[in-house]
Amino acid sequence: MMDIRKTTLIKEFITADEMGQACDPITRVAALAVVRNPYAGVHQDDLSPLFDVSARLGRSLSKELVDMLGAPAVCYGKAALVGSSGAMEHGAALLHPALGKPVRTAISGGKSLMPSNHKVGVLGGSIDLPLGHKDEAWSFDHIDTMTLWVPDAPRADEIVLCVGLSDGTRAHPRVGTGPSST
Repeated sequence: MMDIRKTTLIKEFITADEMGQACDPITRVAALAVVRNPYAGVHQDDLSPLFDVSARLGRSLSKELVDMLGAPAVCYGKAALVGSSGAMEHGAALLHPALGKPVRTAISGGKSLMPSNHKVGVLGGSIDLPLGHKDEAWSFDHIDTMTLWVPDAPRADEIVLCVGLSDGTRAHPRVGTGPSST
């Protein structure tokens, strides 16, 4: 049931902050898979077939990302942009039950909840993929975002599934670590 139209891979090298001040190099990578949404335009209570799709995509995309990153992953995140004939729940079905485990396996760890975002959007729309520390959820310096898009996706009957990794913090983080409990 996995019908992938295309996959886009992104690699960013950050060497300065938004003000142009040099920083320690940071590498962020993302994989975006454009998949057909079998539930576009129809109501379906059982979305479990999407769980298997996300597990398989999680394995293949994570392997690509680990190779691209070239250093141990420190942060991770996931997002889904659902085409206009779909429902936000279709993105949630791809993200939540089965995507995290293959990503954690690929990076050899990950104790923290994998940050996520999903929404319904238009062709060429953007999605903010949140990144957070893989083991320390309260490390505020590691909370980051990659804004991603595929110019010709999602079509009304597609979902753009995104997985991202980073090898460090934001450029010049100054927030620190929050309380160990709230």
